[in-house]
Amino acid sequence: MHQLTLANISKALAAKQFSVRELTSHLLTRIEQLDPQLNSFITLSKDSALQQAEAADELRSTGISAPLLGVPLAHKDLFCTEGVRTSCASKMLDNFVAPYTAAVVDNLNKAGCISLGKLNMDEFAMGSSGETSFYGASKNPWDTSRVPGGSSSGSAVAVAARLVPASTGSDSGGSIRQPAAFTGLTGIKPTYGRISRWGMTAYASSFDQAGFLAHTAEDCAMLLQATAGFDERDSTSAQQPVDNYVEALSQPLKGLRVGLPQEYFDSRLDSRIGDVVHTAIDQLKQLGATFVDISLPSLPHAVPAYYVIASAEASTNLARFDGVRYGYRCEDPKDLEDLYLRSRNEAFGEEVKRRIMIGTYALSTGYYDAYYLKAQKIRRLIKNDFDSAFKNVDLILGPTTPNLPWQLGSKVNDPVAAYLEDIYTVPANLAGIPGLSMPAGMIDGLPVGVQLLAPYFQEARLLQVAHQFQQHTDWHARTPAGF
Repeated sequence: MHQLTLANISKALAAKQFSVRELTSHLLTRIEQLDPQLNSFITLSKDSALQQAEAADELRSTGISAPLLGVPLAHKDLFCTEGVRTSCASKMLDNFVAPYTAAVVDNLNKAGCISLGKLNMDEFAMGSSGETSFYGASKNPWDTSRVPGGSSSGSAVAVAARLVPASTGSDSGGSIRQPAAFTGLTGIKPTYGRISRWGMTAYASSFDQAGFLAHTAEDCAMLLQATAGFDERDSTSAQQPVDNYVEALSQPLKGLRVGLPQEYFDSRLDSRIGDVVHTAIDQLKQLGATFVDISLPSLPHAVPAYYVIASAEASTNLARFDGVRYGYRCEDPKDLEDLYLRSRNEAFGEEVKRRIMIGTYALSTGYYDAYYLKAQKIRRLIKNDFDSAFKNVDLILGPTTPNLPWQLGSKVNDPVAAYLEDIYTVPANLAGIPGLSMPAGMIDGLPVGVQLLAPYFQEARLLQVAHQFQQHTDWHARTPAGF
């Protein structure tokens, strides 16, 4: 059962090949047996999952067969879930039990999904490796000595190891697409505002976007179908019509024009990954797509612009964690200032502190114009680059990451080196466009992802191309040894 995709689970449940409770119990057992070596879960919701499973079985027995009814998944631990710890993988929120449920989780609950628990991540979504978590690093099931990517590390690991068929994630600078590439999954970051951010703990508010990790584009389409749409509780939620993502999957690729940015194929890219990307290009050509060379000239400035703006927003968003209202509080503070200082110093990890300091500095008097304002101007240039490119092409294709997943601990003391791994993913967040990473090959036993980018609200096109590619390749069906 654990080898089935989300779509196949839906079909099997409809055909009564097994019950929701049998499936849920099977996955819970796998998690208890296998996750200690992977560390993908922070909280396992065993009792409530079984209760939800029994309720789903009762509904199915009455003839109700909604596509996601009884399908198990798990959530990145920054989505508030009523009655369940929502820690953001931080000591600061280790004792925080959410009093309400995030919009994306609530929509999936209404669709009938079973929540198996909350997944590990980089602390407050700040990281590209899963190593900044208060609960310890998640490990890549393809090679447990390597990182799985981040910040949605646990979300990727749990799906790749077949502990759950799909998971929620969030993507501020590549935090869904990069771990998807590192673990052989399909990961989609929708257009900014496509899915409500209500109830999602903020890292960088103008970048954060909920999305999904699963084995196939079809699975991602089913999840997006259930969660996309306007939410009046979220001021950044887009009032745009929702496409039929599942129906669009079957559309052929003939006539599709795909751009290849010259900036993606320079000396920063591992040449072996470049070979995988070009093999994927050849496959898509056979399916009817045509390719043209394009340029995104502002791309080299994306990483510094992103980290200035994101850190500035993080310094503001994390100011609310002060030891007063909720979260961690230091012992025996001598006065209010001591309460603030020691609570934040003791509860935040090193990477979170680093980004708060960078952001506060960039926003300070005398440096705002030199750093923050200049970064915002670069952001506009990057958006303009994409706008110009999409006048001539339907999609943009390139590598998801410049390198293979690195060894655990190898970049802990070199944060800039880790930041530079985001070079191909952060531009989409700066511009707010949708992106998807799909598995397209293997190098030395490790998965390699190819990234697709589309114009605003064209998620259906991303999913269509990935689905057609997956109908003619089997990279998405590969399983790590032992899982």
